Order: sequence, then structure tokens, then C-alpha cells
Amino acid sequence: MVVYGVALLAFCYLVGIFLGDVLGVLLGVKANVGGVGFAMLLLIILSNMGIDKGWLDKKSQEGISFWSAMYIPIVVAMSSIQDVVAALSGGTIAILGGILGVILGFVLIPVLSKL
Repeated sequence: MVVYGVALLAFCYLVGIFLGDVLGVLLGVKANVGGVGFAMLLLIILSNMGIDKGWLDKKSQEGISFWSAMYIPIVVAMSSIQDVVAALSGGTIAILGGILGVILGFVLIPVLSKL
């Protein structure tokens, strides 16, 4: 049932946006830095963990699968509202933050795939 995935999606989105705002403040950028990416990563981790540990019944798994498939267009829509121009005009810290985020993402792929 589709409704069962909405709570997990909303939780992941709120936590991701919060983490992105915190990272933006730490980097000195007046923008959300990677919040949508954090939300996607958290959704993947929590849904896989819930399935593996048996926390989710069949209906919940179907709802989360639906929202996982729908999440990519939602992410594109959400990321389009972020102010990239303001982040880039923030200076080299914003650019280095983006590069560091990509590098950490690639480094963490083998670690996360083992989870």
C-alpha cells in the first residue's frame, strides 16, 4: 500500500534537509548543501535495513518500493528550487564542499554496499 512509505519518506526528507542546512552553516554557505542527497541515502539505508531485519511487512515494503521509484523525480523537483548561483557565489568553500561531498560519496559506496 502506497501510504505506508510516506512516513519514512517524510522522515528521511526532513532529516536530510536538516543535515544539509547544518552542513551549509558549517561551510559558511547560505544554502542547503546536499540535503536532498542525504535524504536519498537515508531512505535507501533505512528501507534496506527495515526489510533485512523484518521490521517492515509486505504492504510497507510495497509502499516504500513505490516511493523509492518516485523519489528520483521528486528529488529533481526539489533540487531545482535550491539556489545554485548563491552557493557558487559563496566562494571556494562552497565549491570545495561540493567536491568533497562527491569524493566522500564515491569512497562510501563500498562501505554502504556491505551494509
